[in-house]
Amino acid sequence: MDRVQWVSILGSALLLGGVLELVRARKLMEQYSLLWIFTAVILLLLSCWRGLLDRLALLVGIHYPPSALFLVGFGFFLIILLHFSLVLSDLSERTKKLAQEISLLREQLRSDDRTTEDG
Repeated sequence: MDRVQWVSILGSALLLGGVLELVRARKLMEQYSLLWIFTAVILLLLSCWRGLLDRLALLVGIHYPPSALFLVGFGFFLIILLHFSLVLSDLSERTKKLAQEISLLREQLRSDDRTTEDG
């Protein structure tokens, strides 16, 4: 094993351990951690199994196999970013609807207060 492989194994293991610790400490919800865990496991698998990484690099046309590891990691990070963009868009839409409902309820309360004062 060369130094690059050791560094990639260590980095992948630290990523996996960090995500699991965040889930354990309830700082990262399980539903959002699945993509991170999957990414870390795939990166760890490719880091440990050099033959698989070499085949992937050959398939994609990359001459330096550790670069393929970065390509895989970058691809997963793009997927994670897309996932979080979808979640953020949904939360933004829900927040807007809740603000509109609160505004309608406030207006309804004001109109109810006016009718009881007049009556």
